[in-house]
Amino acid sequence: MGIRELIEKNRSYGSFYEDEPISVETLKELIDLARISPSSMNLQPLKYILSADKETNEFIFDHIRWASYIKKWQGPPKGERPSAYIIILIDRQIRVTGGRVDAGIALSSILLGATEKGIGGSIISAVDRAAFTKKFEIPEHLEIMLVLAIGKPKGEISLVETDDEIIYYKGEDGITKVPKRRLNDIIFDPEKYKKHKFHDHLY
Repeated sequence: MGIRELIEKNRSYGSFYEDEPISVETLKELIDLARISPSSMNLQPLKYILSADKETNEFIFDHIRWASYIKKWQGPPKGERPSAYIIILIDRQIRVTGGRVDAGIALSSILLGATEKGIGGSIISAVDRAAFTKKFEIPEHLEIMLVLAIGKPKGEISLVETDDEIIYYKGEDGITKVPKRRLNDIIFDPEKYKKHKFHDHLY
């Protein structure tokens, strides 16, 4: 699978085959991809908590919030929930501020690795950090950044070009549509910008 196909298949999934297990060994293989990825100043401040057992997965599911764009959705129903989770932490004894760059790079490596394995994930930032800290006995210097849900994806996702609408939605065909801005719209053109500014002053 080429890099473009990997990236196209690397989506945020909201439905999984829950009965398809993901082993801790597989999670470690994905974390190892993050480990060898670039790190700002090579500080490598990220740590990870892995979960692949039912009881811990249920706790995590009950203390996260899914897909803010989809109103009144409490996340996938039983049978369609993730088979595993990765909790991403930053070690504040290593890096006092920042860390988003490292987390972004790590997430990209993990998710591309997952896609190559035929599995996928969803990045979740709405987390009950107090509950997680107590449950996993996380020391004060480790800050919870994100939770990554992992599983075998269920359902299809396709990309559609858009002028300005960026909210994902489910089409009449049952396929989740993810709007993406057109290539020419994200490449800055000074001349085009000047024309827009000129027209703005006409009104």
